[in-house]
Amino acid sequence: MKTISIIFISLFSIAVIYLFSLSIKSHSGHAPGLVNDKLSRCPDTHNCINSEYIDHADHYIPPIKYSTNNQPGLLVLEKLHDLIVQMGGTIEDQDNNYIAATFTSLIFRFVDDLEVRIDEEKNLIHLRSASRVGRRDMGVNKKRVELIKAIYNKQQ
Repeated sequence: MKTISIIFISLFSIAVIYLFSLSIKSHSGHAPGLVNDKLSRCPDTHNCINSEYIDHADHYIPPIKYSTNNQPGLLVLEKLHDLIVQMGGTIEDQDNNYIAATFTSLIFRFVDDLEVRIDEEKNLIHLRSASRVGRRDMGVNKKRVELIKAIYNKQQ
């Protein structure tokens, strides 16, 4: 029985150390940014969601449509900036049609990147949310994007 306890404690300790090392690694790096004026494609992991590439079905989520009646792209971006900050995100970069933000998890302090791109030609808000490390995220990034979409649409 003592041997089983030692093995269990050892495995648990290794798992915790591994998670903390991933957390530290997630603090380095940055959002991939725009590639040819679009958000970057998601890698082949289960911790990224993206509205730019409908052909990438495992990672696709529809973009947000917005009305241009009283909302030029810059005003839309300002609203999204405020929403991201209210949700606990930190704005890392912003220009006239793009926002890069980070969200940090509570327990292990993992960093996720959220990127927003305004497509003024099609009146669309594209979103990409991805974990910086690991292969899975328990659906956190998809839930984040869905929450942003729901709150944004409710405010309109």
